[in-house]
Amino acid sequence: MNRMLGNKKAILIFTMPTLIVFTVFVFYPVFQTFYRSFFEWDGITDAVFTGLNNYKELFQDDLFYESLRNGMIFAGILLTVQVGLATLLTFALMNHKIRGKRFFRTAFFIPVVLSVTVVCQLWAAIYNPEFGLINHVFELLGMSYRQNWLSDMKLAIIAVTFVNVWQYTGYQFAIIYAGAKSIPEDYLEAARIDGASNWKINTRIILPLLKDTYRMCFIFAATGGLNAFAHMNLLTKGGPGTSTYTLTYMTFRSAFTVSEFGYGCTSAVILVLQCLIATILVNKIFSLKESATY
Repeated sequence: MNRMLGNKKAILIFTMPTLIVFTVFVFYPVFQTFYRSFFEWDGITDAVFTGLNNYKELFQDDLFYESLRNGMIFAGILLTVQVGLATLLTFALMNHKIRGKRFFRTAFFIPVVLSVTVVCQLWAAIYNPEFGLINHVFELLGMSYRQNWLSDMKLAIIAVTFVNVWQYTGYQFAIIYAGAKSIPEDYLEAARIDGASNWKINTRIILPLLKDTYRMCFIFAATGGLNAFAHMNLLTKGGPGTSTYTLTYMTFRSAFTVSEFGYGCTSAVILVLQCLIATILVNKIFSLKESATY
């Protein structure tokens, strides 16, 4: 093993295919996006270099700040509600008294494998103001509370976000549950013998040992929220008005609806930087927690 790791030619041969794929499909597109952000370009005619004009225009655009706020709302709900629910489901199935764990694991993961289009059609019917399930439940409870969930300027982004929560909580659950199951059973059994309750086992043993798992889950949730596009595109088309725009949707609109590819690349660059900053912050927070424990 040491001889192979010391052979630079062997390392180069084995890593070259991955480096080529990464360069072609990741690095080059990112570089092109950054390069095109300095041009005024409709995607067809010759591009005109405009320097930082696209960035100046972007930071003066109210739609940019609304999209930025919506992306943060989306990411915040995913970080708290989605990861929180996945954690509670994991705690429930880690209880050795629970039966039918295989059924529950499958049931929790089913929404993940469904098409986003199918999920959005389902929830569009649930949110329907006339015959939707949510408003009907309020009627059965004797409450006159009725909402047009996807047409309300304030509620629409929350409603769209919870569709994502419903669909992908099972994905977060699968990651957290797999991490919890990797904990040696001896630790948990010793705690039970010492009289520890399920709550203490979950909070004092399982959670501290899942720091790296939660680091990954938080990164997925944060970047997934900031990158959100499919659900609002299918449910609201960015509406009502622009109340469910995110930077991803703004990029799509600029490039493919109004043919401002240079401006779309500019918002895409900000989106990449935003996701990068979110990833760095999550890693920094978890690194601080690790150093605090030592």
